[in-house]
Amino acid sequence: MNQVPQRIIWSPQRGPQHALIQCPYREIFFGGARGGGKTDGVLGKWAVRDQLLGAEFNAVAVRPTSVSWDDAVERSKQLYGPLGGKFNETKLTWRMPRGGRVRFAYLESVSDADQYQGKNVTDVWVEEAGQYPTSVGPKFLPRPIARLKAVLRARKGIVPQMILTGNPGGAGQHWISTRYQLIPFPHRPKVVQVESESGEVITAAVIPSRVSDNKMIDQDLYVSGLRQSGSDALVSAWLNGDWSAVEGAFFDCWEESRHVLQPFPIPDHWLRFLSMDWGFAAPFSVGWWAVAGEPRTVSGGRVISPSDAVALQASGHRVHAIPRGAIIRYREWYGTGGARLTAEEIAHGIIERERETGERRDLENAATEYGRPVIGYGVLDPSAFDVSRGPSIAEQMARAGVFFRPADNRRIRAGGAISGWDQMRGRLVGDQDGNPMIAAFSTCVDSIRTIPVLQHDPDKAEDLDTTAEDHAADDWRYACMSRPWTRELPSVPKQRMLEVGEGNQMTLEDAWATRSKRDERI
Repeated sequence: MNQVPQRIIWSPQRGPQHALIQCPYREIFFGGARGGGKTDGVLGKWAVRDQLLGAEFNAVAVRPTSVSWDDAVERSKQLYGPLGGKFNETKLTWRMPRGGRVRFAYLESVSDADQYQGKNVTDVWVEEAGQYPTSVGPKFLPRPIARLKAVLRARKGIVPQMILTGNPGGAGQHWISTRYQLIPFPHRPKVVQVESESGEVITAAVIPSRVSDNKMIDQDLYVSGLRQSGSDALVSAWLNGDWSAVEGAFFDCWEESRHVLQPFPIPDHWLRFLSMDWGFAAPFSVGWWAVAGEPRTVSGGRVISPSDAVALQASGHRVHAIPRGAIIRYREWYGTGGARLTAEEIAHGIIERERETGERRDLENAATEYGRPVIGYGVLDPSAFDVSRGPSIAEQMARAGVFFRPADNRRIRAGGAISGWDQMRGRLVGDQDGNPMIAAFSTCVDSIRTIPVLQHDPDKAEDLDTTAEDHAADDWRYACMSRPWTRELPSVPKQRMLEVGEGNQMTLEDAWATRSKRDERI
């Protein structure tokens, strides 16, 4: 009897796709750069999972909107159709050859994930995970994704899996790069420890893939197309998986080399103050600031002389000139959404941190503690002063011993008034000599990780995208608005325009004054 030759519909390419097929972990981040064969890899793995699990296989592919599934659906028809799968165009659902199911859907909110409660979902694919922002902190999955992951279940002996794919760029760039440790972008698969809001720690797999790993496309043509669709920085990030690159950053004037300082001793006589962005379910952000009472030059955590600065710069060390009036963020406390602390608990946390550094004066000992550093004032998110539902957040914190006044909440310029983002950007740009008027100690890690990656609001370019993790930025904005600053304009020398007699010249201002006096006599 003649055997019918078998036709291979799909097989994984060597490298990342093969690693994906073999990966046994419950959570997987696959990809990280453009053109690495992510779609083929996941669809191919699901064909294999259907062969293994049969009718128990139940997979859901999600992304923020369903309208973008066209390419993946067409590719699934090329793979699953010849295998004997049946596709329902209305429901965007496959009945797989062994009885399993694959559904293409959208996931925009937690309620979208709740529709799968009670169902045995064995596999989830989150496509373009970078389009999902998170407001619960850099270590955690955005809540819609976390809720969907919670429905993963299978019988004993079967590991349910969630695969996330994505590229640099988008509102979720930072939580992805932080959770999966993508800076620097790895060259080989690795395992990382990831955490849920409940504190559960599990092992996840990171399988990097680049366009160089995908032999099924014309790589030169693909790269050429990318270069025509983005800036050099963004294209480089797409191709190389550079998750530290930021395209279209709201604070494009941020430079770590200029705005991040190694901690140095803050003089006791410098004014210190607090700023805070309130949050209970969302993160809160508290910042401690010092106002430079006189110029300082620092390097490597030491105050240095101007002569030392020249020598250190010549040897390649970072040297920072701090002008008088600059504000330095020397401490911060950032509470993620999982903290859910009350106003009193946060107030006690502030007091505890200030007592550790001698900044908190007890009233009964105020006389003997004269001359020690003290917090001069505090500004707080104005929404925390709302009394429509009882005692305000600010009142509750005051009862615990921490006092604030409402912060100036103007975000963007209106009617000629100063705006918070303009103030913050102006201080970041710095004075006429290029020295920043605002900076942070390197220990303020949440400010340093969140502020540089903030993007413009797509509908209001002068504001930032509030769906991103903007809590520290709001805290900085309140601090800047509490101490408005304007760069001094360079002095313009008077031009001698009119000659008056031998060897004498008259300025235009002099001419106007002379004319005015003449007119008065007339």
